[in-house]
Amino acid sequence: MIKFLDFEKPIADLEGKIEELRHISGRDLNIADEVARLQNKADRLLKQTYQNLTPWQKVQVARHPDRPKFFDYLDVLIDNFMPLSGDRLFGEDCSIVGGFGHLLGRSVMVIGQQKGHDTESRIKHNFGMPKPEGYRKAQRLMLLANRFNLPVITFVDTAGAFPGIEAEERGQAEAIAKCIEVCLDIKVPLLSVVIGEGGSGGAIAIAAANTILMLEHAVYSVISPEGCASILWRSSTKAPEAAEAQKLTAQDLIQLGVIDKIIPEPTGGAHRNKTAMIRQVKEAIEGALIPLIALDGNQLLNARRDKFINMGQKGL
Repeated sequence: MIKFLDFEKPIADLEGKIEELRHISGRDLNIADEVARLQNKADRLLKQTYQNLTPWQKVQVARHPDRPKFFDYLDVLIDNFMPLSGDRLFGEDCSIVGGFGHLLGRSVMVIGQQKGHDTESRIKHNFGMPKPEGYRKAQRLMLLANRFNLPVITFVDTAGAFPGIEAEERGQAEAIAKCIEVCLDIKVPLLSVVIGEGGSGGAIAIAAANTILMLEHAVYSVISPEGCASILWRSSTKAPEAAEAQKLTAQDLIQLGVIDKIIPEPTGGAHRNKTAMIRQVKEAIEGALIPLIALDGNQLLNARRDKFINMGQKGL
């Protein structure tokens, strides 16, 4: 059963009527034509709605509870995955999961933020909000990949780094900064995919990459719209206005040169057809990774650093 967002109410009403008619048709009443007419209308409305989403509506789609999470991509795209745990300093953080695996018949290091699908898994993975040990684990895994000359693929899906006092006590800011530094220092291909929310330093810590791919209805920003609204207007109710001002959509960010490619989503969002979405991501990763593999270590490092140094210069 699809969970409809607030702005999808007209679509939900139509699909509810269609479902009612289908139950009636089971009683031998010939209403197939009416069902087909309503279905065509619902399909057109869905397509029209998703072609004209506001930034705030895209934030809601990026947060949809049924949207494919990191584990959904991992299970399909990566063969022989071997997870590696712990930061060798404090402990294990399940918000960031990483390890060795095979993609395109090649060994790779895969690192991703996992939000969880239900209450139990969300608590286990801390709703995808990493603590310092998560970022230090990511550093360890990227350095390990660098040692063995393996490409690194990261999947970004976080509202932001965990803001709790214990995270600050264990050096959250330093862990994020160091993680970005490691991203910029390694001499292997680094490819990042923003699959849902790309929130603040929590996201860029594993996304300072050679190539950044982003799903069509994902978002990527320095702070959540609610947080931005609370700072600027002293009210989270201004979140829609903040989302508009932040330029956090994939369409805005590719124009600004922050990301490199937009991966189209199925009509109605990734949550409506997970299989098709994962296939699209696989094709995009393959297309982006092959050119990077052809470059040597110094070329990769210099290109990555130049990319971020020059960011923001477009249009000046």
